[in-house]
Amino acid sequence: MAEDWKQGGFGLYIHWPFCEAKCPYCDFNSHVSKNIDQKQWLKSYISELDRTAALTQGRVLNSIFFGGGTPSLMAPETVKAILDKVQTLWPQANDMEITLEANPSSVEAGRFKGFHQAGVNRVSMGIQALNDDDLRRLGRIHTVQDAMTAFDIARHEFDRVSFDLIYARQDQTLDQWQSELRQALSMAIDHLSLYQLTIEQGTAFGDRYNRGRLRGLPSDDTAADMYLATQDICAEFDMPAYEVSNHAKIGSESRHNLIYWRYGDYIGIGPGAHGRLTLDGQRHATESHLQPNVWLDAVRNGTGDSSVVPVDPVDQGAEYLLMGMRINQGISLSRYAAITGQHIGTSVLSELQDLGMIVVDQDNLKTTLQGRSILNAILDKLLLDQ
Repeated sequence: MAEDWKQGGFGLYIHWPFCEAKCPYCDFNSHVSKNIDQKQWLKSYISELDRTAALTQGRVLNSIFFGGGTPSLMAPETVKAILDKVQTLWPQANDMEITLEANPSSVEAGRFKGFHQAGVNRVSMGIQALNDDDLRRLGRIHTVQDAMTAFDIARHEFDRVSFDLIYARQDQTLDQWQSELRQALSMAIDHLSLYQLTIEQGTAFGDRYNRGRLRGLPSDDTAADMYLATQDICAEFDMPAYEVSNHAKIGSESRHNLIYWRYGDYIGIGPGAHGRLTLDGQRHATESHLQPNVWLDAVRNGTGDSSVVPVDPVDQGAEYLLMGMRINQGISLSRYAAITGQHIGTSVLSELQDLGMIVVDQDNLKTTLQGRSILNAILDKLLLDQ
């Protein structure tokens, strides 16, 4: 199992922790700061790249993802210096994917051109809604016109552009979502991420919900209808789901995110970044310090990681299930057995098959469309069997 990670690939995630404003639904590690010393941040990223490269020498890097936060607030020169450094540290795949997340409010034509010249070849934009009232409710500081302008800039600068939308929003009807989704698909290039609004504890929306002040959320049945309509409409536009919340034209799937879902190895650099790294035949979970200044100080002292913990075989199997069952192709039963040293029980598989929730085809286990809509319940059932 020392080389199991190769079945998923090897990626690099770089977290930029800063945003122009904090969205009320967001539970990512993001911070608002007026003064950012990009030279200091670049120096710290370079230090962490050197440190992690020493642990993973000779590996072929499949993808790089700049996430956040709002990485489009980074100076293009900072991005270029990071990518130039990466090129010296790891051999890179011929079809290397380099993605940068962007918010429409932080997009300028010159900045996008600079990112492209730096080596970025894919952009993922956080549009979130296609009407201004809902954008305001979501705490977004861009308008629909800002989004359209930013998207137009991106599509002329990059061959691969994805954008995000959130559905099951306050007071949103099924008909409204269907209309908005068709509008989005008429714009889309090759990829869409379509997320159901979830209320996370510790966010502004979570606090409002707890106080009974987040009104107008669709019922569970309406949200489920929205999910099923999303599958049908996206299929009409040749953008089928390849993962629970992600849709793409064939061949345009996010290669970086597929590393996560196929349970590969990835380095996480930056405040709050997580990683999975196989070192000396043992898979480890890595986690970085959350607070930006704490992370910077820790890097100066040798490492930005707050913890590096071996993952035992049973937990690895659980992670493989949790990630792999999200994608259309599902998981390999023999790989699961090799990771954990045990098999998923035939009785639970038969029960879920009889209910029409999963398909078992020789070595492959995956959900049906019906099953994917209740994926968490299926995962609970499979994990309880272990």
